Amino acid sequence: MTVPLDTIFRSLMDLDRAHTLLTNKTTDFKSSKCNEVYQQKLIESQSLNSEGKRIMVFRGSSKSSTKSIRFVDELRQQMAAISDKKSKQAAYRSIPKAEMIVFDAPGLMDDYYVNIMSWGKNNVLAVGLGPTLYLWNSVDQRTHKLFHVREEDNWPTSITWSEETQTLAVGYTCSNLQLWDAESSKLIRSLQGHSGRIASTAWNGHILTSGSRDKSIINHDIRARNHLASCIKKHSDEVCGLKWSNEGDRLASGGSEKQLYIWEASKMSSSKFLHRFTDHCAAVKALAWCPYQHNVLASGGGWNDRCIRIWNTQKGICIHSIETKAQISGLEWNRHHREILSSHGYSTGEDQNKLCLWKYPSMTKVGEFGNHEPRIINLCQVFNYSNF
Repeated sequence: MTVPLDTIFRSLMDLDRAHTLLTNKTTDFKSSKCNEVYQQKLIESQSLNSEGKRIMVFRGSSKSSTKSIRFVDELRQQMAAISDKKSKQAAYRSIPKAEMIVFDAPGLMDDYYVNIMSWGKNNVLAVGLGPTLYLWNSVDQRTHKLFHVREEDNWPTSITWSEETQTLAVGYTCSNLQLWDAESSKLIRSLQGHSGRIASTAWNGHILTSGSRDKSIINHDIRARNHLASCIKKHSDEVCGLKWSNEGDRLASGGSEKQLYIWEASKMSSSKFLHRFTDHCAAVKALAWCPYQHNVLASGGGWNDRCIRIWNTQKGICIHSIETKAQISGLEWNRHHREILSSHGYSTGEDQNKLCLWKYPSMTKVGEFGNHEPRIINLCQVFNYSNF
């Protein structure tokens, strides 16, 4: 029996069906689309060409059947090997059991709402220890004191590197907001507008956004003499979390009153928000935009909430929520793997004062690590691993 070529070629997409076509000796396979003339042409093309050379013949002999079965088995073995190789490559790396570097941090504020640590793209870590702001360079391993505040009640409460890492924004307990040149260790400018402590700041190009205990969000255009670009007063308590999207078109703001707002950059002067989410049951400080999925935002709640929530900010819906059993103080997306890291404080279980790594989008826990005795207040991500 000769099996039509078109039937064989279509069947290669299904190995089981191909096996049947190649080994069945009794069934006459016909295609409803092929008329008798077409069948005759195929038979002729399978025999001899004008030069007497055989092109292709499929016969139901035991010999050809054995070869066909072997060919199908080989294909299956190759596919199984490829699948096994991919599964081994996808296997998760081991989670570190110990920290790489430990710094002494005397004077570190035990305040959940402040943001006093920032790692710039220049691989310099800025951290506020009480009244003093230090810079640690991961390249030469040197520590530099940027400044020391003399007033006892006016310590840094928010520290953020600009995108080009030339300027450091520093918010203070007594509503001050300053810009510092880290290279020259000089104060560049003081920005006014708030009447309460500034617990959160975020950069978006030349726009510096600040959130305060006075419940307001201010956008400062640092290029202009009159730096007040817009002021928003929608939160009913302290603004403790701010994060601009990677594209710079949307801002997420979290407050101590348990609410999360999404703002469009082009409409912030009107104070009209895009979305307001009220799912969290505690302060929303931890915010992180996904680096590989536009419009996806992760947020973490405080002690009475203990949930990481993943939002689709385009549709305005929560697409995932995971109970962590611990206060969430920070969130960072892994830029090299589809994962998100969370830092924790007070807990109802064993996750207290630890870092937890979650696989995305399933949000299954990959592992946990960290040996902090007190709760973790801030979390930031290094930009260049080669310096360690």
